[in-house]
Amino acid sequence: MVAILVTGMSGAGKSAALDLLARKGFRCVDTDVGDWIAELPLPGGGLEPQWREERIDALLTGHERSGEPLFVAGTVWNQSVFYPRFAEIVLLTAPLEIMLERVAARENPFGRTAEQRAAIAADTAEVEPLLREFATVEIDTRAPLHEVVDRLAALTAREDLA
Repeated sequence: MVAILVTGMSGAGKSAALDLLARKGFRCVDTDVGDWIAELPLPGGGLEPQWREERIDALLTGHERSGEPLFVAGTVWNQSVFYPRFAEIVLLTAPLEIMLERVAARENPFGRTAEQRAAIAADTAEVEPLLREFATVEIDTRAPLHEVVDRLAALTAREDLA
């Protein structure tokens, strides 16, 4: 059954979309919540938030046996390792000003400091184009949340992905 990665910058709407998908009965994992991510060394040095690959592998392996659609949300340095295991890679986007408004108002504290807001702006300029390069679907989250979620849910019904 289909596994779909929902990715995008902070404030793009990943968590909000997964929350509503879960309320509609879909299995969803927001990797920003729980023990999915660790600060791990990069090949060239330094640390970067990355998926704990053994945990993501176990999640996807279990999903492959379940027969149910799965939505996984996250944006981390090593997510591309798992791209072949996702039927769709969905990039959620919004203008930077909107993403910054969202992070200022949400429960998650990331994005409230000037340093974090600058990091979101830099990542939007540098990382979002890389995500776009591999995305199979792009959804502008200026649309109402229910429309974004309907578009995501529709991806699970595509016969060519089952």
